[in-house]
Amino acid sequence: MKPRALLAWSGACVALVAACAFTGHRLAWRSGLASLQEQAQHRLDLVATGLDAQLARFDYLPSLLETTPQVLQLLRAPRNEALRHDVNATLRGINATAGADMLYVIGRDGMVLAAGDAGQPGSPLGLDLSFRPYVRDALAQQRGRFFGVGISSGRPGYYLSFALAPPPAFEAPPPAPLGVATVKVSLEATEQAWRKLPGQVLALDERGVVILGTREDWKYRPLRPLAAAALKETTVARPYGGAPLKPLSWQERETLADGSRLLALEGGRYLASERTLQRAPWRLVVLDELAPLQADARRMALTGALAGLLLPLLAFAWLQRRRALQQQRASRAALQMAYDSLEARVVERTAELRAAQNELVHAGKMALLGRMSAGMVHELNQPLAAMRTLADNACVLLQHGRTADVEGNLQRIAKLVDRLGALTHRLKSFAHKSQQPPAPVALQPVVANAQFLLSRRLREAGVEFEVDIAPVKLQVLADEARLEQVLVNLMANAVDAMAAHAGAPGEPAPARRLCVRARPHGDHARLEVEDSGPGIREDILPRLFEPFVTSKPAGQGLGLGLMISAHIARESGGTLAAENRAEGGARFVFMLPLAPPATGASAPTAAPAAADPHQHPIS
Repeated sequence: MKPRALLAWSGACVALVAACAFTGHRLAWRSGLASLQEQAQHRLDLVATGLDAQLARFDYLPSLLETTPQVLQLLRAPRNEALRHDVNATLRGINATAGADMLYVIGRDGMVLAAGDAGQPGSPLGLDLSFRPYVRDALAQQRGRFFGVGISSGRPGYYLSFALAPPPAFEAPPPAPLGVATVKVSLEATEQAWRKLPGQVLALDERGVVILGTREDWKYRPLRPLAAAALKETTVARPYGGAPLKPLSWQERETLADGSRLLALEGGRYLASERTLQRAPWRLVVLDELAPLQADARRMALTGALAGLLLPLLAFAWLQRRRALQQQRASRAALQMAYDSLEARVVERTAELRAAQNELVHAGKMALLGRMSAGMVHELNQPLAAMRTLADNACVLLQHGRTADVEGNLQRIAKLVDRLGALTHRLKSFAHKSQQPPAPVALQPVVANAQFLLSRRLREAGVEFEVDIAPVKLQVLADEARLEQVLVNLMANAVDAMAAHAGAPGEPAPARRLCVRARPHGDHARLEVEDSGPGIREDILPRLFEPFVTSKPAGQGLGLGLMISAHIARESGGTLAAENRAEGGARFVFMLPLAPPATGASAPTAAPAAADPHQHPIS
């Protein structure tokens, strides 16, 4: 083929491949976007109907108090304590039946005269709420509606108010309101239901501020900076409590035909579909991430490009075949030469393919070796730190002439050196299972050894350490060194978490407690490691035992310790799990098979427990 013809052929192929890739990307993007829009509309129907129903559920309740004589009597005589007590009981009973969050009565001056939760923490009884819009609106227009954070309780809710007035006399003008009945509706259950739906759901009030949503860090933040008048209004009415009203990074990129928009929000790209509620001047916004759709479009573009590349290849093969047939009819010798050339190309490509395959195998081996080496570095750091602690301790003891204690420290250093040798010997355990069967190991000495290795860090971090093993001689089937390795890793992680948990500014540092507890649990032993730290982040908890997953800053953790610990647990015939404690902190649960009771000869005994880490001063 001539150079000019080859250039034209190449240009046509490139254009065809680009056109197929663009068409595939466009079709996948439009199809996926249409599917997302349809799903978003269905979710909007579901969410809007549910929220409208929740807001309308208690519409009748404030006006119901107009038919309660005691309430009107209290509004006429607000200082009558006996009457106030009766109205509190009446409101409590009504609210218990209706199921609202709060029900209370306000005088014309804005003071709360009676409440269904009187005497309970966070009750608004006795507060001046004249600054709240729902009070002013009810007195002026008979009804009021308002969303805000409770002044006394600090919990957000939707307030419905109704002006209470005595029955009008015959052919007389309507009497002036005596006060206001208010019901507070909690929307927390609605928010919880939203979190079960795909994507994100937001509710925006008339100022464009997020008041409900599936993302806590987006709540009480406006889409755009509020105007001066709106800021002044929020300062008086305090609908958002003390929230700083920092705007979201809401950047609209494109408006689609159905009114939905493509936007960038807090570092992500979303499809935003919205709807206005019927019962409140709010907008519901459903956000769907575009990252999966973009990935699908890219894959379809690649498929189109491959299809576009296949057509020129087929055409080229057909031309080659036609030329070969022509050459065959012209000369059998030329056909043989072409055949030999083709065979040589096949051999060359086969050799290249084998070389590439060998490179891939080598790269895979290097990657596996890198991960194993990184894990060993992580596990070697702890014994090395303990050896440094013992060496420094020995220097101090020598200065005081305590040679017997120095000898004990040197013996411990020798044991740690043996442990380092054992750790390096375990590199094969990641690829091959150990041929050594598990042996009975007493938990008490193993926990004591782990405490000793971490004694300096426990003392410097001010951690109160507690051991609760019952029975004291509880034994499990395990490898003693590996069991100690898991305990040291879990305890060290707990110390790091508690040391980094400083508490709120201006408040005393939280207590730091670390507890190792063990009990028989069926045919297993349940070994728990609990701390009083901040707990495990919700985004990390499902992936906690995956390699290289860590919440520690760069340089302070490789994210391999828990993965290795889980591997050891499985090889020992047990499990390792993690959870957050309800009272705060994290709990790791290590299940190990119980050692069978000894028969005949005495049962094997574990290595002696390490010395008390507080027995000698350690610098």
